Amino acid sequence: MTADPNTPLPGIPPSSLGVNLPSPDRTAGPATARPPQDPEAERYTSFELWLHRITVLLFVLVCASVGVLLIIVPWTDSWTDNRLLLVFPGLREIVANGFVRGVCSGLGVLDIWIGFWEAVHYHEDKRT
Repeated sequence: MTADPNTPLPGIPPSSLGVNLPSPDRTAGPATARPPQDPEAERYTSFELWLHRITVLLFVLVCASVGVLLIIVPWTDSWTDNRLLLVFPGLREIVANGFVRGVCSGLGVLDIWIGFWEAVHYHEDKRT
């Protein structure tokens, strides 16, 4: 068996597999270049553009709000005094550790950074 993915399987016609293989006598060159497409077909519709804008806005808002919560909540009393941690005192010691609280706050800062980075680097370009 060959390692070339374009080689058809013996005894099975490529058309039955739903694969259109190029004929071996054709070479890729300027003669087989694709014709230029309509520039209007490469642009987003207004609905797609606004949907993309709203998605980016919601992503930034979620990142910012979760980041702020991750910065503030580990340093409040509700972080260690809740029903889950009252049942598991070993877990309460781990969560009350300053290092764990700092890691959570650091993740909050990172989350805010990611959200604002997306907002700053947002650009609208043609379809790919």
